[in-house]
Amino acid sequence: MTAAFSLDPLDGYTGQASRYDELLASDGTVRPHWRPLVESFGNLGVGRLLDRAARTKRQLALDGVTYNVPISRDDLAAAADSADEPVEGTDYRHIPWPLDPVPIVVPDDEWDPVRRGVVQRAELLNLILTDLYGPQELLRSGAIPPQLVLSDPQFLRSLHGVVNQGSKQLVMAGVDFVRAGDGSWQVFGHRTQVPSGAAYALEDRRILSRVMPTEVEGADVQRLAPFLRLYRKALRAAAPAGVEDPVTVVLSSGTRSETAFEHTALAAQLGTALVRGSDLEVHDDGVHLQTVHGPTPVHVILRRLDAAYCDPLELDPTSTLGVPGLVEAVRAGQVTVVNGLGTPILENAGITALLPELSRTLLGEDLILPAADAWWCGDPAGRSHVLANLDDLVVRPVSRAGMESSIETRELTAVGRAELRARIEADPDRFVGQERLEPGTAPCLTPDGLRSRATVLRTFAVADDDGYFVMPGGLARSAPSDLDGEPISNLTGALSKDIWVCGGSRELERGFWLATDQRPVAARRGAPSARAAEDLFWLGRYAERAESTARLLRVIRDRRREFIANRTGPGPVAVGALLAGLSRITGTFPRPDETEAGSIDLASPELSARLANIVADDNDPGSLAHSLHRLIDDIDELRDQLSVDTKLVMADLDQRVRDLDPGAAVPDETVDELLTDIIQGLLSLAGLVSESLIRDEVWHFIDAGRRIERAIHLSGLLAATLTRERTAAAESLVIESVLTTA
Repeated sequence: MTAAFSLDPLDGYTGQASRYDELLASDGTVRPHWRPLVESFGNLGVGRLLDRAARTKRQLALDGVTYNVPISRDDLAAAADSADEPVEGTDYRHIPWPLDPVPIVVPDDEWDPVRRGVVQRAELLNLILTDLYGPQELLRSGAIPPQLVLSDPQFLRSLHGVVNQGSKQLVMAGVDFVRAGDGSWQVFGHRTQVPSGAAYALEDRRILSRVMPTEVEGADVQRLAPFLRLYRKALRAAAPAGVEDPVTVVLSSGTRSETAFEHTALAAQLGTALVRGSDLEVHDDGVHLQTVHGPTPVHVILRRLDAAYCDPLELDPTSTLGVPGLVEAVRAGQVTVVNGLGTPILENAGITALLPELSRTLLGEDLILPAADAWWCGDPAGRSHVLANLDDLVVRPVSRAGMESSIETRELTAVGRAELRARIEADPDRFVGQERLEPGTAPCLTPDGLRSRATVLRTFAVADDDGYFVMPGGLARSAPSDLDGEPISNLTGALSKDIWVCGGSRELERGFWLATDQRPVAARRGAPSARAAEDLFWLGRYAERAESTARLLRVIRDRRREFIANRTGPGPVAVGALLAGLSRITGTFPRPDETEAGSIDLASPELSARLANIVADDNDPGSLAHSLHRLIDDIDELRDQLSVDTKLVMADLDQRVRDLDPGAAVPDETVDELLTDIIQGLLSLAGLVSESLIRDEVWHFIDAGRRIERAIHLSGLLAATLTRERTAAAESLVIESVLTTA
């Protein structure tokens, strides 16, 4: 419902001193490219803008867009600097994706330096990567100090000499940047290990196109679809030589990864199978996917797993996430990993500090996008500068392999700074001092209107023929509050923002699916992996189990209300028989010995609480909540196999069940309404599966699970209700109830 007030969204909006603000010019006026959007916001008022924020949140929930964060503070600290993967022994929970409906608007001419600068940096990083795993002229000449690379665990000696197919060794890169005080762009990091965020950027655009269609169309926003098409093309181009129809899979660590949604979304959008390390095996120097038809060769692996975890034989021996023998298969040229296992070395902070000079050496030109000045402490001059200016710098570990966080020196005590100084002097090769960045600000929606928040941006480059294509937009993140110096990351609650690049040349319409050289990169449909087949089977079982339990509970509650005033007679006897069936099927209370005639008080608050608990208590394996939660988990695992609308019909119901407190009194009308909605949702799911899936192995595994579970439930219900002699009146009620249930 629309809020009852309307307030100018810009009322009270100000930028922050010395920082570039995306919305306001230095004289306090709205920048020209923002004026149409600001006018639209003014017509809506704060109340209706907040309604749009609520719609955005609901759409994200229905689409199942989440990320995972560690539960405890200790776990949060341990995972704070991880690239993408779960920390061993850490418990995670799903957090709704916090998309702010106010985008960042950038004219095409202002985005042009980003486009050209990101292409230049991707080309430079590709040349460095090719040399480090090839002739190593940069190490021989000292352009890159050998100890900087050779001491980094992310440099994989076993891959020296390995050359992947395709025009580029670096297929995809992410670049992090901010606005400097004068409005220019300034880079502060690269992501080549597992560049995360592209799928979230695509989802952000999709949601805002639904919530604000008029504004998106009116702003002439450049589309993101070309990036996805070229990503598919790049994966095909990376296939080993001689493979004309490559099978590609997305390698994930599973639902505990911080960006698990992105893994499943990428698999669905690229048309590939989503797999885990346990789904793959290496034999005859090739990688094979274990499917229900037997091993299927895999030619390209889109890696969403940190490189160190990918092969316990040659990399991290403690990893249980990878594929034993994968490195040997890569060396043999039978499979290509994207991004390559050696790409994490490009995130070495010492190499990043050397990029300006390396650009002049390798490209013969200065960097288009400058970066914050940085000094490697392994160089005596650099170390001297860092120690002399320690209070004004951020100290970063050279390698990300140790998961050590960057150190903000202004937050250290005198003792802490002295300890850091001693660490740098004792082991200077491990540290880089970097100039502190002050990110620009962007407008974010709050209950009081628009407010400026510090904001960082990320865009992506993907290999395209002999060059790179840069996403016309990307993923921005804003600080969760206006506190100065607050960290901006998903782990600390940063807001996500879409980036609208407006104007410029329109994308040429191209028939991607009709082009003979741009076929989808999917693993063969109809041959799910063995693990996916198991998940499909259990999806069918949990869906049927939840529906059968919900139907039986609804009938029991109806019969209980009908005869609640009766202590004896056919009514209580019939309810007792149904409760015996519930006990036998679910293993929940009440126990069969409590359902004998004459032992049940239908008006008992305890009975009411027990029935509500069977709906809400996830800790009870027989509860409705447990079946629904497991069903949603299976849907999350199978996004690449199922219709995109599958999660839509169940996500809201799952959240409503999670919101119930099993320990509190739940009103009868709440439970009754929820049971009806659950049955309707499960019927919608059954219809979706029936009508949207081809009658192949995917459908047959789901159907087999449904039929087996239905047989178990029905036989259990009949055994508990129709095998005991009762009066004709009681028997009639029992039979009618069983037929209604089944």
